[in-house]
Amino acid sequence: MTQLEAVDLLQSDDLIGIGMAADAVRRKLHPEGVVTYIIDRNINYTNFCTEYCSFCAFYRPMGHNEGYVLDHETIFQKIQETVDLGGTGVLMQGGLHPDLKIEWYENLLSAIKLRFPQVWLHCFSAPEITNIAEVSGLNLSDTIARLRDSGLDSIPGGGAEILHDEVRQRISRLKCSSQEWVDVHLAAHKLGMRTTATMMFGCGETLEQRVAHLEIVRQIQEETGGFTAFIPWSFQRENTSLGRYVKEEATGVEYLKTLAVSRLYLENILNVQSSWVTQGLKTCQVGLKFGGNDVGSIMIEENVVSAAGARNSASEEELRRIIRDAGFTPKQRDTLYRTYFLN
Repeated sequence: MTQLEAVDLLQSDDLIGIGMAADAVRRKLHPEGVVTYIIDRNINYTNFCTEYCSFCAFYRPMGHNEGYVLDHETIFQKIQETVDLGGTGVLMQGGLHPDLKIEWYENLLSAIKLRFPQVWLHCFSAPEITNIAEVSGLNLSDTIARLRDSGLDSIPGGGAEILHDEVRQRISRLKCSSQEWVDVHLAAHKLGMRTTATMMFGCGETLEQRVAHLEIVRQIQEETGGFTAFIPWSFQRENTSLGRYVKEEATGVEYLKTLAVSRLYLENILNVQSSWVTQGLKTCQVGLKFGGNDVGSIMIEENVVSAAGARNSASEEELRRIIRDAGFTPKQRDTLYRTYFLN
């Protein structure tokens, strides 16, 4: 599929036809009829941040009385609760803190691995890693290698938003550039680490810019094969400064269409996630017929998207129910999408 064809599909009114085409790709890649989910936890180790992204309602500027940096014991307690619920991994991300150098992250990762060797650490988005490298005076490859050697297992795709610098200049002027996001993932893949790719759409970008994002992700995967999954979700405008300019959030129809086009365009990425966090359980369920083969996490804790107005929640039982009711077999997976669980 070309970029022009993808734009045409996003502009099309043939929602059902697009969904059927995406469902055919899903069936080809996942003929066993299984839809997966994971039990993990989002831990935000700090909300201090120097970037002031206009779509974010979570961060606090340095010195703010609502700012925090979690201590090790608090993080250990959150991980223990996750393990007790059958969790297998932790997604840990935070703001871009100007005073936390790589030694702080190394100490944290090694302390977690010492106490919870079985827990998969899927941590630190590309902007965070770029920030750690800058404040520590290191290059990207050495930064990622040191984090890996301290216990980092894989890297989430956060911080991508829309990989088009015209958009980034408008919504996240101080954050890493599109190329810097790409460089982090290329460096991680070169070091043998797996990562995910994400897209936050509906923030005022054009359809051409949205598809340009998909093309960048497709090219990286063509080169490295390092992405385990692609995860698109829609911008949540409540409590954000960007929300004053983007008056309407992406509709369920737009979400499903974007999900389906993502599945069609990124045929070289095995897994595409249908998100309930921003769209709710019902739209997530419909997304399983629009190319999605995974519903993400029960999210024991989530602070960033919820700060911007997303109020959805889900238990493991609810996720398994919507998967079954859509005609699929639910299976718990780990962070690398391995489904060796007996359920």
